[in-house]
Amino acid sequence: MPIFEYRCTACDHRFETIVFGDTPPACPNCASRELQKELSVFAVGTTGRPSTAPRPGPCATCGDPRGPGGCSLN
Repeated sequence: MPIFEYRCTACDHRFETIVFGDTPPACPNCASRELQKELSVFAVGTTGRPSTAPRPGPCATCGDPRGPGGCSLN
């Protein structure tokens, strides 16, 4: 059940809706089915504190427990 964004060409109302199968959506403002699919932009958000996990980097900073040179990247 994907979510799509639409613009109604009859009343210029912009909205998003979940689409079930092949059922065409209708504008919630005027009930028109004359819709244009809009480009959807998604956002990813997080809550809480930033990660404190080690970041990959030069030798000895990747956190490999075998020590410097253990990860075979250098």
